[in-house]
Amino acid sequence: QVQLVESGGALVQAGDSLRLSCAASGRTFSTGTMAWFRQAPGKEREFVAGISRSATDYADSVKGRFTISRDNDKNTVYLQMNNLRREDTAVYSCAARGSVGIFIGQNMYGYWGQGTQVSVSS
Repeated sequence: QVQLVESGGALVQAGDSLRLSCAASGRTFSTGTMAWFRQAPGKEREFVAGISRSATDYADSVKGRFTISRDNDKNTVYLQMNNLRREDTAVYSCAARGSVGIFIGQNMYGYWGQGTQVSVSS
């Protein structure tokens, strides 16, 4: 059974940094794609960042502030978030797919974690 477990969410102040982790078990995604999505209250879930082999992609709203990386030995993907803003407040979820290719559409990912809350206060 494949599981994705996120951790690292917290309540922080604007301008702070935070690192999220997503550990996968049950299968390896080293040759596939892992991504982060987020859903703010009252809004639809949106793509944040993705990594597929050595390629990465980011939503325009987080470019230059967030960095996605992975440790294939640990089957874990990370999201380093710097200079956080109030509008970054959301539940952040990890997603994965077994093949290459970063997609912003959530229906392209077959595996999902439960999510971790990130709250940014001003």
